[in-house]
Amino acid sequence: MLRRSRRHHPGRSLLGLPLLGALALTLTSLTPLTPLAPPVSFAAAPAGASSGTPSAASAPADPLPVVTPTPQRMTATGRALRVPDRVRLAVGEGADAAGLAVIRKALTSAGVRVIDQVPLGGTGAAPRDPRLTVVVGSVTDPAVARALRAAGGSVPGTPVAEGYALASSEGDGRTGATAVLAGNDADGVYYAAQTFRQLVTPARRTLAAVSITDHPLMSLRGSIEGFYGAPWSHADRLDQLAFYGAVKANTYIYAPKDDVYLRESWRDAYPAGRLAELRELIDRATTHHVDFTYAISPGLSVCYSDPDDVGALENKLESLYAQGARSFYVALDDISYTSWNCAADQAAYGAPGRAAAGRAQADLLNAVQHGFIDTHDGARPLQTVPTEYSDMADSPYKKVLREQLDPRVVVQWTGNDVVPPSISVTDARAASAVWGRKVFLWDNYPVNDYGQTTGRLLMAPYDRREAGLHEELSGIVLNPMNQAAASKVALFGGASFAWNDRDYDAARTWRAAAGHLAGGDPTTTRALLAFFDTQHLAPTFGPENWQPQAPALRAALDDFRAVWSTGSDRERRSALRELSGRAALLADAPERIRNGVADQGFLRETAPWLTALDLWGASLDATLEGLREQLGGGSGERFFAEAATLARQAAAVRTIPGTTRPQGTIKVADGVLDTFIAQAPGLRG
Repeated sequence: MLRRSRRHHPGRSLLGLPLLGALALTLTSLTPLTPLAPPVSFAAAPAGASSGTPSAASAPADPLPVVTPTPQRMTATGRALRVPDRVRLAVGEGADAAGLAVIRKALTSAGVRVIDQVPLGGTGAAPRDPRLTVVVGSVTDPAVARALRAAGGSVPGTPVAEGYALASSEGDGRTGATAVLAGNDADGVYYAAQTFRQLVTPARRTLAAVSITDHPLMSLRGSIEGFYGAPWSHADRLDQLAFYGAVKANTYIYAPKDDVYLRESWRDAYPAGRLAELRELIDRATTHHVDFTYAISPGLSVCYSDPDDVGALENKLESLYAQGARSFYVALDDISYTSWNCAADQAAYGAPGRAAAGRAQADLLNAVQHGFIDTHDGARPLQTVPTEYSDMADSPYKKVLREQLDPRVVVQWTGNDVVPPSISVTDARAASAVWGRKVFLWDNYPVNDYGQTTGRLLMAPYDRREAGLHEELSGIVLNPMNQAAASKVALFGGASFAWNDRDYDAARTWRAAAGHLAGGDPTTTRALLAFFDTQHLAPTFGPENWQPQAPALRAALDDFRAVWSTGSDRERRSALRELSGRAALLADAPERIRNGVADQGFLRETAPWLTALDLWGASLDATLEGLREQLGGGSGERFFAEAATLARQAAAVRTIPGTTRPQGTIKVADGVLDTFIAQAPGLRG
């Protein structure tokens, strides 16, 4: 280990936290996972409860569980249901293998040893009166709808795409408990399974008794791999697509800037091996109910007026259609309209400029929509990011596209800046007005491919996007980091916000993201949240940061400084104990994360940041030893010197070569932790 040997003090818990100090840590970012509504005073069913517990009608309701994304409506209907050793899984129309696999895994995690899967209405090998029956299928299947009503759920009058209803109840005493998962369509069935997974508490072997009616508020939710620098690996992308299904994201736009076959060499066909990889990605996306959107970026060299170039673009899309892709995107970002790529465009559109570029691009996009999308069965409406993508001001370029571009073409927009500090409903309404359609938000968070992000992971909560944006946007995709697995923290929040921005809670979802990476382990979750806090800073292209660095740690250090400067010796000793708890949490976090996070991609990507945190944690620990010695009348000089050496070593740790752009030294709670350690020798009371 890189951390210096820890000194042991009386009162330390097994995790190195002072027992009293640990209880006193009440910072919001480090609180345990909380329910969606205030808990009621009724205890949950004990782990050993039998199937003869009272019915939902007579038993008090348990607190609502945390489900992300937050459902549109979720009510508790009684005491949690006991999950027995054997369960019947009755399958109706509309269920697929992926959704059934999610349900089976949730049940086995709660101790189920035998799952009797039978057609809905059949008995098969299942016992005649099982303790628990799980019904899954389409709400349009009459048998599923009947089961839903019997379990206390609501059948939607007008089903919303991707929506579902879920109900679980104890039964009436004559039959066993029932959980019914009814999707409005195939996607809804799959999303019901993802919610069911979160209703199961494996350690207690229980299933929450609830009634849920749910659907997304935005039709496009997910990510756009649109950054500069090293693209994700094939394994990264396969993992991401499974993750998107778990968080109910339905969109992945393949647009890595450094894939030469979609940008510099966009006319060239993919080699067979690359095409096979794309086919595997498309298949994986389909399995997890994600639309794989292929983006091509011809703007650096396209001749808009040349039929051969239009044909080459459509041929490239055709090669992806043959692999199963049904969603396509023409990217026209990060190019110039001050010159043409061919003389023919000068003749066709006149001198280069905003309006001329608008006419040329409208012709190209309309040609693809009409000549390719409209002629290919199952193809979704064409998507694009225009050359002007980051404001709401009208221009000759936007005016031409607004008036001439086929209204079905989906237009992306990055907000009121390339990296906006916030996005309001008013901003989105103005953008939709100027483009003549609901815009599709390309959110440049947590992307870290620009100078202000050097040495940083961007792991603050997805935040400062206003509730109600679903009224003005067609969807949201986040542009992630070069580090795919580490991007899951922000992507978790983005998917939740796009599903239900009205009830989105940034802090709660951030904690849920940590819990997801921790596999539900509370100690690892706490360590991750402490680590995330040291990577909280979110910059913009300018001097403004839209998320502050290390707010929880900063608050703890500020509190300590206040006591140290004015308090009595007794109060200073108490403050030292409290801050020692925070220091122990930081110092122990890297090891806890390495041991507790199963996602090897996350551990590989964050390795230098965890190494640096090891050193910074040891430096803070040495700093507090120096202050403790000062309080006893000594100089603390030896400890402060050790802290300074460790701090220099920590500040010298660099990013992994070739994995991110730009390269540089690792930042960990910079401006907060390093400042405190440097100033500590002069903090004499």
